[in-house]
Amino acid sequence: MDVQGFPSDLLTVDLGASSVTLRVDPATYSLDALYGAAYIFIDRCFVLLDKPDASYRVTLAWKKREPTTDELRALVGEFANELLSCAWRAKISEDSRALIESVTAQALGGAMGPPTLEELEKFDFSDETFEDPLGIAMSWEEKHRKKAQPDDANPVDGAKVTEATATREKP
Repeated sequence: MDVQGFPSDLLTVDLGASSVTLRVDPATYSLDALYGAAYIFIDRCFVLLDKPDASYRVTLAWKKREPTTDELRALVGEFANELLSCAWRAKISEDSRALIESVTAQALGGAMGPPTLEELEKFDFSDETFEDPLGIAMSWEEKHRKKAQPDDANPVDGAKVTEATATREKP
């Protein structure tokens, strides 16, 4: 039986067994994405994953009652959407792995307490600071500080007023 909107070579419907079987290309979807999507459906369906050939085969069998054709079509659509969502989350996780490991290492390092004097002596403080092109690490005071105006007492050289000279009282 063909289900509208799905290629017939990727989907098989067995109304007698109240199940649908999908063929999933492993080059497109990882096994982790497949596991993630299948896990979402274990409360509604019996889920069977296998690999009889070069592709994965996913069988979703309705648990409670005889589903209608529309319900099976909706089930396949939900599974396909969840599979795509899981694949995207896996890709984001893979791309962010270095950042996640760095933050985790910093958190665990901070949990160990302050460094000892020996550790501070060995630490190389000459490393460059991290880049912050958006100014996110800048404090609110630094970001919204009012621009200082040139001092009226010294208009000739146009020197910038520093905090020290701005707080000085004029005679």
